[in-house]
Amino acid sequence: MNINIQTVHFDADEKLLELVEKKVQKLATFHDRITKVDVFLKLDNLVHAIKDKVVEINIHIPKQDCFVKATSKSFEESFEQAFESVTNQLKKKKEKLAA
Repeated sequence: MNINIQTVHFDADEKLLELVEKKVQKLATFHDRITKVDVFLKLDNLVHAIKDKVVEINIHIPKQDCFVKATSKSFEESFEQAFESVTNQLKKKKEKLAA
């Protein structure tokens, strides 16, 4: 599984990148045919306001992809929301394959 983490318009600290990397590794337990995972960490540009933290996770599986986007006031919270949502998607896709 190839993991690609990109930060847009900022530099992420090591702790955040390690958290994302560690969690993304666990996705293999939900679906064994994942080929690539793209994680985008972005700052939502709102003029004169506190910037929201946006996390997008795109998972590539042969013949089907999963995409999730979550927004909140912290990257950790956004990532947790997106991760939870994408694991549910993966579980559903795997159940369909087994059926």
